[in-house]
Amino acid sequence: MKTSDRSTIHKFLSILTLQTMCWTSGQRERSVEKNHQTQLFGGLPEWWLVNVACLRTGTVLIPGTSQLTARDILHRLCTSKAKCIITDDTLAPVLDSIAPECSFLKTKLLVSDRKREGWMDLGELSSMASSDHTCVETKSDDPMTIFFTSGTTGSPKMTQHSHCSFGIGLNVNGRYWLDLTERDVLWNTSDTGWAKTAWSSVFAAWVQGACVFVHHMPRFETKTVLETLANYPISTFCTAPTAYRMLVQEDLSRYRFQNLQHCLSAGEPINPEVMEKWKASTGLNIYEGYGQTETVLIAGTFKGMDIKPGSFGKPSPAYDVQVVDDAGKVVAPGTEGNLAIRVKPVKPFCLFTGYTDDPERTAQCYRGDFYLTGDRGIMDKDGYLWFVGRADDVILSAGYRIGPFEVENALIEHEAVAESAVVSSPDPVRGEIVKAFVVLNPTFKSHNHDQLIAELQRHVKKVTAPYKYPRKIEFVEQLPKTVSGKIRRVELRNKEWGRS
Repeated sequence: MKTSDRSTIHKFLSILTLQTMCWTSGQRERSVEKNHQTQLFGGLPEWWLVNVACLRTGTVLIPGTSQLTARDILHRLCTSKAKCIITDDTLAPVLDSIAPECSFLKTKLLVSDRKREGWMDLGELSSMASSDHTCVETKSDDPMTIFFTSGTTGSPKMTQHSHCSFGIGLNVNGRYWLDLTERDVLWNTSDTGWAKTAWSSVFAAWVQGACVFVHHMPRFETKTVLETLANYPISTFCTAPTAYRMLVQEDLSRYRFQNLQHCLSAGEPINPEVMEKWKASTGLNIYEGYGQTETVLIAGTFKGMDIKPGSFGKPSPAYDVQVVDDAGKVVAPGTEGNLAIRVKPVKPFCLFTGYTDDPERTAQCYRGDFYLTGDRGIMDKDGYLWFVGRADDVILSAGYRIGPFEVENALIEHEAVAESAVVSSPDPVRGEIVKAFVVLNPTFKSHNHDQLIAELQRHVKKVTAPYKYPRKIEFVEQLPKTVSGKIRRVELRNKEWGRS
């Protein structure tokens, strides 16, 4: 990189960020872009700085979780043809192991206090950058960010958002659902690799002038969360239903949340029992929200609304949400159908652009005048929406979207596995977990099954992101299939959930 290029850190066509929040054991407090009224506690603000830098330079940002394996990262790099990557000491060795296969990767930036051969120092470059900078003039439909999201078949697809759809569209999240003001301090516990962080930790808070709170927790620890809510001036707390399920198992009477005013949940349906326990102990309701990587907030229970336990609320002001049949026709209240967003005659500006370089998959999302979310639901006579289930086979475990095809691919690489089918299975804490039905190769049928299950679980953790591994494995002689030979996952899923 030439010295003259260092006035902006990111002059590349595409940039892939893997856990660019690099944490230290010490406590640091720094303001970021004070004119935007954002403050970070307990962690380094590089992840936010990268977001702002990419916006100003017209660079496309592709966030990723630190749980990705070398194979996951290689797939994302090869698919996106990213020219720059940013990570920390933890993942740098992984990147070095696959970089020779990525001739298009021109620059590697490291967030660390230590030097590493072949890597440029992000902090050093930042200190050398001129404070004089003219932002690139981007158009509203120019690509701004891409998230890889799992589907039922094939590898994760690239979900593209524009400077308009996320840059402006997430205003609806901050203003109406999170209900943020300049006086609020928001703590959203999402991994920075997921779209939920853009939802709540970047744009929603930014446009409302709210403060963002960050806490370094390598693993979710209930006592740490409760102590943090009690000891810091957090007014708005957003986390996954899985987290609330764990929190209500603690003795909440030991804690006083003097500043907490607004609690929210998203990522999967939350159990009414958990909401009741949380309110009984804290006096606060949990307001549920519903959306996807492809959208901003689709629907939610907004502050001041009556809460119907089990419902995720009413459509957000951003969308005309309806329940439609498979032909795209609106069904009567109380009738199950496809949760859909009206896109004709005018497509909402906050809906995603499409799946990058995949017009066929993009087209499959639309039916008649509607964009189909892929979820099934019901709208009652009062306009409240109720989640029934997903129309596809994607597993939603503790807020993570897991495509069965990815897990099946990992399993089939083990010599013991002849065939497998992966579905969701009910779990009291995570809502759903990954279960694999496995047909063994003949030479492995006599092996100790408990040992084999543990071995297959370890194998999947090594091959793909650890959160995708099957927590349940059942060995079967054969898998149910259609006449054409396709696996009937729906039959296995119904068995797990006790459906006829």
